[in-house]
Amino acid sequence: MADKIKRMLIANRGVPAVRIIHTCRDRGIPTVAIYSTPDRLAHHVMMADKAVHIGEAPPAESYLNMEKIIDAALETKSDAVNPGWGFLAENADFAQMVIDSGLKWVGPNPKVIRIMGDKIEAKRLAQKANVPTIPGISDVQDVEQITQWMDAEGVDYPIIIKAAAGGGGKGMVKVADAAELPMALAQARSEAKKSFGSDVLLAEKYIERGRHIEVQIVSDNFGNVFHLFERECTLQRRNQKIIEEAPSPSIDENIRHEICFTAVRLMREIAYNTAGTVEFIFDSSTKKFYFLEVNTRLQVEHGVTELITGLDIVGLMIDVVEGSELALKQEKIHMNRWALEVRVNAEDPKTFSPSFGTITRLQVPTGPGVRVATGVYEGADIPPYYDSLVMLLMTSGRTRDGAIKVMDRTLSRNFRAEGVKTLAPLLLSIIRHEAFKRGEFSTRFIENHLDELVSTFRETDSQDEVLKIAKYVAEITALGPQEWM
Repeated sequence: MADKIKRMLIANRGVPAVRIIHTCRDRGIPTVAIYSTPDRLAHHVMMADKAVHIGEAPPAESYLNMEKIIDAALETKSDAVNPGWGFLAENADFAQMVIDSGLKWVGPNPKVIRIMGDKIEAKRLAQKANVPTIPGISDVQDVEQITQWMDAEGVDYPIIIKAAAGGGGKGMVKVADAAELPMALAQARSEAKKSFGSDVLLAEKYIERGRHIEVQIVSDNFGNVFHLFERECTLQRRNQKIIEEAPSPSIDENIRHEICFTAVRLMREIAYNTAGTVEFIFDSSTKKFYFLEVNTRLQVEHGVTELITGLDIVGLMIDVVEGSELALKQEKIHMNRWALEVRVNAEDPKTFSPSFGTITRLQVPTGPGVRVATGVYEGADIPPYYDSLVMLLMTSGRTRDGAIKVMDRTLSRNFRAEGVKTLAPLLLSIIRHEAFKRGEFSTRFIENHLDELVSTFRETDSQDEVLKIAKYVAEITALGPQEWM
């Protein structure tokens, strides 16, 4: 039995850092935040028990500076490092540095992170574990190689070219026909080199009307592997998720059983430990699913799984790193409701361009069936150097329709942010769209419906409030003195 964690350094900022601090407070574990110069007054800094200045604004000087983070952990007498999601969460070198420094790493084995970070190797391991994979070719060198593969396997356009070391929607280029292939190959290679430092590529059949379904796994160091059911993460903009829900409205009980136990089989095969997610793409026309990747970290959307199962995934990760055997039984893990999550990013909802500045007004939603994971407060700055996520809004209900109604109330009546633009108007338009309500959507939903979604925006700001008051005063003045005055 390993020692209990005495102090945890959180190698992150914003929403993930705040989320982890909440569970640490429940456990009585003191926390240490790290911060860059523009984040000195950030929400996660104020919440933690201690905070260490880590460097200047650029991530390479602060949140990606591995040596400084390790030094901060040792100086504050922390004995564990939790990376959250993003930044160094899936960096095998950092995980190994943490362990080599005598600290506990709140995540899977660095070897597993390294293997699963290589899409080609991950696909090979999935095939070894008898997990269905998308028809594809690895280590792509030229156009001729792709053409020969397509002819040999009878693969038709569209296809997708991906960075082997990719993630987060970067280094991925869809190819609609043969004429686009040379340019697409050059673009994918350039993006891969720029984003990941490696221009190794793979090509795969592009699944039209595909749906992203991921299975949440938790496992320990005693050979126990459990699934916590699936999440639907199909609604994306620019290959990045924007709305997630659990369970998935796309599959029936038979497919649910098959996809969840396929994920368990893969994680057992690679000896995975702690929390992780197996992502699949589901072809709704053929009802077949294919392996995409393993996310070797806590997922942004883990909260919807916590809502439907009543489990604390961050807490389970702490149990594993402290050496405990997970006190779970698969047959005792049940889904008892439906949950939705929307990502409220500081972006222009029409163009998705970042919106930075000071949040001059913030009304955080409350009420039955609402859970909020926020990384900001009223008066906080949204700096231009990092991810634009402001908060995660989650709602739950007995049924999917119930969860959607609570989300409608949350976005339309209870949430307000001024000073920066957010995706809230777009998110509200999506959940009110009839196709979304029917569960009929694919990864191209936003792309295909953007003009229609934007046309429904009802944007209001403090100027509208002033005009409303002025109009009311004018009406009263025109009526003359009233009895109630």
